[in-house]
Amino acid sequence: MNKLYTLFLAILLTAGILSGCGTQTEEKANVGQEEEKQEVSVQVEISKNNGEETLADKDISVEEGTTLLKVMENNFEVEQSEGFINSIEGIAGNQEKKMAWMYTINGEEAQVGANEYEVKQGDVIVFDYHSWE
Repeated sequence: MNKLYTLFLAILLTAGILSGCGTQTEEKANVGQEEEKQEVSVQVEISKNNGEETLADKDISVEEGTTLLKVMENNFEVEQSEGFINSIEGIAGNQEKKMAWMYTINGEEAQVGANEYEVKQGDVIVFDYHSWE
């Protein structure tokens, strides 16, 4: 009888430990899901000739960690090559005229391609089609 009692306690203890581990895993999974749901709001302006003509101006909400390229692809007609945007809303860069899409983030010239920049809360992003000279 004593062996049966010891076996019963061992099974009960093992079940308690396993159920405790399951709860902790579920809690970690829930925390991860909550973090994924955080959103940031950004403003994207599309213009030509250093802001002389505004083509679009949108306030956009996306999940934190979203790249600028994804923001653009999901909200505008965009063509890209290797993470750099070549065409927006049907207006493509032109080598002969030395015209291209350039962008700024919060008034500062971008230092990386749109595929590398993760948007942040409150960013003001301006894509402007103008001469690179």
